[in-house]
Amino acid sequence: MNEVFTFIDASYLISKSNLWKERDKAIKEKYEKLNNEILPKIAKDKQAKFGCKGGNKFWYGFKKHSSVDMQSGMINKVAVTKAITIDSKGMKHVTPESGSIYADKGYSDKNAKAAAAKRNLHLGAVKKNNMIGKNKDLDKWYTKLRSPYKRIFSKTNHRVKYQRIAKNQFTAFMEAIVHNLKRSIILEDLYPSPEII
Repeated sequence: MNEVFTFIDASYLISKSNLWKERDKAIKEKYEKLNNEILPKIAKDKQAKFGCKGGNKFWYGFKKHSSVDMQSGMINKVAVTKAITIDSKGMKHVTPESGSIYADKGYSDKNAKAAAAKRNLHLGAVKKNNMIGKNKDLDKWYTKLRSPYKRIFSKTNHRVKYQRIAKNQFTAFMEAIVHNLKRSIILEDLYPSPEII
């Protein structure tokens, strides 16, 4: 892994909880809503939160941030945060040491720019439609460049088996190791090492 070109993305993790029981407990204790302020008072997993992606996809649990080396397809870093953490704020946990970062629209704000500037990285994030200086051709090229690495996140299980961030962070770390081992076998077949005489 060279960390010259890195793909960063976040995916949702649905918590192992029974929200029906927690909703009933909230009604019993006369809370009007079941939201991120009330949940820590009644939920079994105090660290799980409600999250939203794209304005219409809601879940209760955590968020997994990952960075993938675009040369090898291996996962460099992985971090689990509360579901309420926006993608660009979680980026600081998975930024590489050098090179450039390619990401989607969730990383086109000041938080992502600050995290990239802190490590002197080039940020190639697709800009939102209402942003000044949007270049559709450049954004199309970024999207095409990122698309082969989206499959890494499409095959992951989005339901967690454990409560609390620490246990889910360990699980995400072990899943990344397994992915990298499988990927190393594919890379060995593609680029066999020279025989030693």
